[in-house]
Amino acid sequence: MDVAVREDSTRTARTGGLGVVRLLGPAFVASVAYVDPGNVAANVSAGAQFGFLLVWVLVAANAMAVVVQYLSAKLGIVTGRSLPEVVGQRFPRRVRLAYWGQAELVAAATDLAEVIGGAIALNLLFGLPLVLGGAITGAVSLALLVLQHRRRQRHFEFVITGLLVVLTVGFTAGLFVSPPPWSQAAAGLIPRFDGPQSVLLAASMLGATVMPHVIYLHSSLARDRHGRSRTDHETSYLLRATRWDVVIALVVAGGVNIAMLLLAATNLPGQDGTDTIGGAYAAIAGALGPVVAVLFAVGLLASGLASTSVGAYAGAEIMHGLLRVQIPLVVRRLVTLTPALLLLTTDLSPTSMLVISQVVLSFGIPFALIPLVVVTRDARVMGARRNGVVLHLAACAIAMVIVVLNVTLLTLTLFG
Repeated sequence: MDVAVREDSTRTARTGGLGVVRLLGPAFVASVAYVDPGNVAANVSAGAQFGFLLVWVLVAANAMAVVVQYLSAKLGIVTGRSLPEVVGQRFPRRVRLAYWGQAELVAAATDLAEVIGGAIALNLLFGLPLVLGGAITGAVSLALLVLQHRRRQRHFEFVITGLLVVLTVGFTAGLFVSPPPWSQAAAGLIPRFDGPQSVLLAASMLGATVMPHVIYLHSSLARDRHGRSRTDHETSYLLRATRWDVVIALVVAGGVNIAMLLLAATNLPGQDGTDTIGGAYAAIAGALGPVVAVLFAVGLLASGLASTSVGAYAGAEIMHGLLRVQIPLVVRRLVTLTPALLLLTTDLSPTSMLVISQVVLSFGIPFALIPLVVVTRDARVMGARRNGVVLHLAACAIAMVIVVLNVTLLTLTLFG
C-alpha cells in the first residue's frame, strides 16, 4: 500500500470540503475497462446491424455497473482487503485453484480484446502489421504497470485518466459532425430483442460493460489508495467520496459507449464491411471525413493502451489474492501477451475475436459478482457497514438478470 496516499486520504477525510476531489481516481482507472476495444467491436456491431434497438442494453448495463463497482470499492475501504483475498480465505485450496482458473480465463479474454484493439488502431493509423502493433501495445502497457509499481498510485491514475479523456474525445467527435435522430435514439430505450443475433450482441455488450476483472480489481484500487480508515467518520467520508467517484467515472464511460452505438446506428447501417472495426473506420471516413475517422482510431488506440494496463494489473491482483502468489511483472505480461499475439498471426477476423472475447467475459461476471454480493452483506466481513436490505436486493436483482441473460445466450448459441 502507498502510505503517502493513505495518509493523504485520511487527512482529506478529516478536513472535508472540496478535498473530496483529492479522493477521486480509483473509479476512473476501473472505468477504462468499460470503454475497452471490446466495447468498440460490440457497440459498433450492434449499431450497424440493429440501429438504435439495443441502446437500452447499454443504459441498463451502465446502471448495473455503478452498483457493482461501488460495492467492490466499498469492500476494499471497509475491510482493507480485496475481493480475491476475501474469497480466497473462504475456499479450500482445490476450490481456490478452480476459481482462479476461471478468473484467469476471463483475464486472458480481456487481454486478448485490448491487445487486438491496440493492434488494429496502430494498423489503421500507421499501417503497422497486427502482430507488431500488438507487441507495441503490450510493451506500452508494461511501461504503465512499472509506473504504477515503482511510483505512487496517483501517477498511474493521472496517466490512465488522461487516456480516458483522449478516448472520450475520439469516440464522441463524430456525433458533433452528424448528430443522431434523437427521437429514434430515445425509442431504443424500450427493452426488446430482434432474434438470436441481437441477444448475442446484447450479451457481448453486457460482457464489455460489466467487466468481471474490474469487479475484482476495484476493491484493490480502493484499498491501495485509501487503506482501511481508522474512524467511523473517515469511513463514512471515504464511502461518500467513492460514490461520487464511481458515478462520475461511469457516467463518462457509459456516455462514450452510448455515443459509439449512436454513431454506428446513425452513419453505418447498410454499409458493407461495418461488421469489422476496419470496415467501420473506412465507413466513418467516407461518411464523416478523414479527421473524424482518425480521431476514432486515436480513441481506439488510447482505449487499448489504457485498458490492457488495467487488465494486466487486475490479473496480478487476482493471482495474489486467490493463490497468495506473485510473479515478476515482466514474466506475467509476457505470458498473458503471448496468446493474443499468436491469434493475431492467424486468419481469424480481429473484430470477431473481440466480440467473442466479450461473450467469454459475460460468462465470467457471475463468478465475480455473486461472491461480491454475498460478502458485502456478511456482517462478519463488513461489520456495521454491510449492505442494507435495499442495496442487497438491488445487487441480487442485477446478478439474477446477468445470469438469466447468459443462460439465454447459451441456449440460443447451442440450440438456436
